[in-house]
Amino acid sequence: MKKRIFICATALLMSLGVYSQSSCGIENTAFKSGERLTYNLYFNWKFVWFKVGQATMDTDLTTFEGKKAWRSSLVTGGNPKLDKFFTMRDTLLSYCNTDLSPLYFRKGAREGKRYYVDELWYTYPRGNCHLKRHAIHADGTHSWNEVTYRVCIYDMMSIFLKARNFDASKMKEGDVIGLPISDASHLNNAWLTFRGRETFKVEDTKEKFRCLVFSFYQREDNQNLELIRFFVTDDTNHIPVRLDLFLSFGSAKAYLKSYSGVRSAMTSRITK
Repeated sequence: MKKRIFICATALLMSLGVYSQSSCGIENTAFKSGERLTYNLYFNWKFVWFKVGQATMDTDLTTFEGKKAWRSSLVTGGNPKLDKFFTMRDTLLSYCNTDLSPLYFRKGAREGKRYYVDELWYTYPRGNCHLKRHAIHADGTHSWNEVTYRVCIYDMMSIFLKARNFDASKMKEGDVIGLPISDASHLNNAWLTFRGRETFKVEDTKEKFRCLVFSFYQREDNQNLELIRFFVTDDTNHIPVRLDLFLSFGSAKAYLKSYSGVRSAMTSRITK
C-alpha cells in the first residue's frame, strides 16, 4: 500500500474524456522548474508512531529524446532499523511533454526482500494512447506487453503533474472522479471522492494551511476500499501537505516537511 502514497497525492481532480493527445495535455499553472517537495513518513505500530523515513519529489524542465519535457522524480528512503515494519526504498521517474501528456515512466521498488521494476513508454498513434509495458519481477524474470486505449492513460507520477493544474473551486462535496492509472501489468480501477475543505496544521512544521480533502478508493476483492485520505493546499500550487494511509497491517502518515521553488505564493498558508 505504501507505494500508493504519491499515487493519490498525484491524482487530484482527474477525469476521463474523449481521447486525443492534445486533450490529455493541459496548460501548466501550478509549478515551475526547480520545485522540490520533502515529506516525513510515519508508521503506526501497536499504537506507537515511528518515523520511518523521508520522501523527496523534484520537478524540472529538461529534454527527452531531443524535445523539451518535464522530468519528475520521487525518491523514498527508510530507516533500516524499522524495515521489518515498514520498508520504503522506492525510486520513481517520469517524463511528460510540455503540455503534461506522459512520455515515459519507471518505478523501482523494494518491499521487504522483494524488488521489482515497472516501465511504461507512451506513444499516440491515430489519436489513441499506446503503452509499451515492461516489468522486472521479484524473481528476476522479465515480461513485456503492449496495449492501446481510446482514452487518456497516466501513471502515478504523470497524473500528479496534470492534476495539480485543475481548478477545484467549483467542486462539491461528494464529487467522484475516475482515475485511469496504469502499471506494467494492468489499469487500476480507482477513483477520488472530494470530501470538502479543512484547515490543517502540519505536525512537523506547525504551519497551517487551508486544504482541499480527498479520499482515494480502489476496487479490490469486490469491495470499495479507501486507501488514502489526503490534504492539498487550496491555492494554485495544489501541494499535498498531509496523507493518511489505511494499510492492511497498520496505518501510516506523510507530512510536508519543506517546499522550495514553488511557482506561486502559498496563499493557502495561514500566517496568524
